Amino acid sequence: MKKFFDDFKKDIKFKSAGPGKKLTEESGGPQVVQSSSSAKHHRHAPSEGAQMAGAAALARIGQQNRPKVHTSQDAIRNQVKRELEAEAASLAEKEKAATAEGSKVPVKELACLSVSGVYFTCPLTGATLTKSEREVHIKEAILMRFEEDDIEASVMMIHTFNKDREKVKAAVDIISKYVDNICKNPTEEKYRKIKLSNKVFQEKVRCVEGSREFLQALGFISIMFPVEGQEEEEEFLVLPEQSPDALELMKERRDRLQRGEPVRAQLDRQPQAFRASPNATRFELPPEFYNLTAEELKKEQQQRSDLVEKNAMLRTKAMREKEEQRERRKYNYTLLRIRLPDGNLLQGTFYAWDRLPVLFGFVRESLVDGWQPFELIAPGGQKLQEAEEVALAECNLVPAALLSFAWDAAVQADIAAAGGKSPALLKPELLETIRTLS
Repeated sequence: MKKFFDDFKKDIKFKSAGPGKKLTEESGGPQVVQSSSSAKHHRHAPSEGAQMAGAAALARIGQQNRPKVHTSQDAIRNQVKRELEAEAASLAEKEKAATAEGSKVPVKELACLSVSGVYFTCPLTGATLTKSEREVHIKEAILMRFEEDDIEASVMMIHTFNKDREKVKAAVDIISKYVDNICKNPTEEKYRKIKLSNKVFQEKVRCVEGSREFLQALGFISIMFPVEGQEEEEEFLVLPEQSPDALELMKERRDRLQRGEPVRAQLDRQPQAFRASPNATRFELPPEFYNLTAEELKKEQQQRSDLVEKNAMLRTKAMREKEEQRERRKYNYTLLRIRLPDGNLLQGTFYAWDRLPVLFGFVRESLVDGWQPFELIAPGGQKLQEAEEVALAECNLVPAALLSFAWDAAVQADIAAAGGKSPALLKPELLETIRTLS
C-alpha cells in the first residue's frame, strides 16, 4: 500500500515536469524564456491524469455525506492513508530536530558511540526499527494482515491501536455480550442487529479502533433501515442467521478477542562481542538512553558527586528511597558489558527496568555451554542473584555498567575432578563479528 502511494507521487512529479527532449536534439540553440506575466495568461489544459485525479476527488467529496456500507478493506485503506500521513509528518519532525541538533554534536562523537542507538524488532515482520518508526510500522503490519486473517488482524487492532486499557476492556466485554446473546438466542433477530446510534455502542464500542472491523469479521454487514418517526434511514450492523457450527466458531473468535494482547516492538539487544580492552569501562551513550535534556546531562556528573556527600548525611529510609526513585527515572535503557574469563567482552542493550532474570537469560543465550551455572558480579563486588526479580535500575546498573562473569567454582571443580574440559564461552556467531573497542 505504501508503495502504491509512492508510485502515485512519482507519477504526478513526472507529469508536472513538462515536455521532454530528445537526446539527438541540439542543445546550443537559443532558448525562449517566457516572462512571468505572459506565463500567467498561457496556462496549459489539465493533463488526462490530472483530470482523472480531480474527478476522483470530487466523487469522494460528493460521497462524504452519503450513508456508506463500510468494509474491512475500506478501513484498511483509510487507516493506511492516515498512518502514512502521520509517518511523513514524523519524519519531517525528525529531520527538523536533526538539523537543529547537527551543529551541537560533532560528527566524531557519533562515530565514537558505544552503540549506534536503540533499536527494536517488529514481531510481525522481523524488521529492525528505530523508536520513532516502531509504532507506525506495527500499525501498517497489522492492517496488511487483514488480507490473511481478518479476525486476528482486528483483535490485534483493538488491543494495539488503543492506549486506554479500560476502554478496550469495556468494548471487549460488550462485544462478548453481543456474541453470548446471539449464541443463546440464535433465531431472535433483535440480538443480531446493532443500531449504530445506540448510546452504549457510541460511548463504549465505536470509540475503540478495530471494534467495527471485528464485528464485520464475525459476519455483521452494514444495512440502512427506516426508523419510525424519522425521515432519514439509520445504519445498523446486522448478522445473518447462523448455523450451529458457525455459532461455535463465533464463540472461539470471542475467546480470541478476550485473550488478545497488544503487539509491541521488542527491544533489540544488539549482542556484540569485543576483544579484551582497557576501555571496557568507557561508555559513550546516544541520547535515547536518557530521559534528560542536554543541560541536565551536563549537570549529572555534579549531581553524582553531590550524592556521595548526601549519603554521608543522616536521612530517613523514605527520603533515600524517594531520591533513588527520582534518580532512576532519568534513564530509559542501559548498556551492559560482561567481562568473560578469557578477557573478551559481551555487550547488550536492556530496558532500565528489565529484571535480573532477563540479564542472566541474555548471557546464557550467548554462551556455548549456557546450561552450566555461573555468577555475575556488579561493580563494587555485589553478586547478582538470578532468581531475584529486581530491576537493573534498582541494582544501580544504569545507564551503563561493566559486570564480571565467573563459572560456579564448585561445579567447575567437580568437572575438573572428572577429567572434563573447561566449558567454551561465546557462541561462534558472536566470535565471527568480534570487534575492538575504540
